[in-house]
Amino acid sequence: MRTAETAVEAKGLVVAAARMKALVYHGPGQKAWEEKPKPKIENPGDAIVRITTSTICGTDLHILKGDVPSVVPGRILGHEGVGIVEEVGAAVSGFRRGDKALISCITSCGRCDFCRRAMYSHCRTGGWILGNTIDGTQAEYVRIPHADTSLYALPPDADEKAMVMLSDILPTALECGVLNGQVKPGDTVAIVGSGPIGLAALMTAQFYSPSEIVMIDLDDNRLEVARSLGATKLINSSDGKAAQKVMELTGGAGVDVAIEAVGVPATFDVCQSIVAPGGHVANVGVHGKPVELRLERLWSHNVTITTRLVDTAATPMLLKLVQAGRLHPERLATHRFPLGEVMKAYDTFGSAARERALKVILENR
Repeated sequence: MRTAETAVEAKGLVVAAARMKALVYHGPGQKAWEEKPKPKIENPGDAIVRITTSTICGTDLHILKGDVPSVVPGRILGHEGVGIVEEVGAAVSGFRRGDKALISCITSCGRCDFCRRAMYSHCRTGGWILGNTIDGTQAEYVRIPHADTSLYALPPDADEKAMVMLSDILPTALECGVLNGQVKPGDTVAIVGSGPIGLAALMTAQFYSPSEIVMIDLDDNRLEVARSLGATKLINSSDGKAAQKVMELTGGAGVDVAIEAVGVPATFDVCQSIVAPGGHVANVGVHGKPVELRLERLWSHNVTITTRLVDTAATPMLLKLVQAGRLHPERLATHRFPLGEVMKAYDTFGSAARERALKVILENR
């Protein structure tokens, strides 16, 4: 770890303030890898975790575009990570110094009314706060509030590039896409967007034995990755005819479940256009602009449209599946960078089509 000491006079004594390096947001389109104060325990339930593995999320790109106004300049970005617990507050009972832990993208107290309904994303003192309203995980150290219910213990030999995918994209895809979409055996499913979230939805949808999974994207490379992960049909949407092609594939019937995994008006519109009567549109993408709801067609179709912020209630199950060798999220990792090269990693992730990037792994060894 790189550190620097800032000396200040305090009653004649020299006090050293520990420093660290972090990726800091400075407003739309602006970010920097710079020095920041190392986090400290602020509440009895906190833990300080030394990051060993992190990654970049599509939501981070939405933040940099200015789509998430709750993120203010000066914020350390990132909400995914694996690390080693360095320090715990007096109220933390489940972790101690030296433990390896998975950091959940959702912080939960486990006690409030929303947490008691397993809606951890709306926790009264938590929710999605990492890299949003408090400093996040694209740093050498991070403070985790409510550590006992916001960290997951990992064995020392855990594959970190697999486990870091369980911070966010796997539970997000499963909960917001597959479970909200009520995928069931024999369904025809279309996933609009073959980026990391769409591919995670593809992987987890197969738990429920749909008969067809149609993947839709602009990028042939990502579509071929989707084929290798189990997609049964591929549609390149660059000609603007994705909806027409889906309807042709289904004999005009449409799909039982349409999962929106991008977060732009055009992809949501495709989902509205291809869902069958009685079907589900499950939105997963982070939207920064309004979309048009086509009720003139859908009002009589018995269609269900769902939205959700991931709650991570499914994380314990996903951990078991990875540890049992039944789920292999490490297949989504395409690039590795030292944490200190996070700016280069953002350039790669932001040019995903050209770089053939899915998830980039940031390692702090």
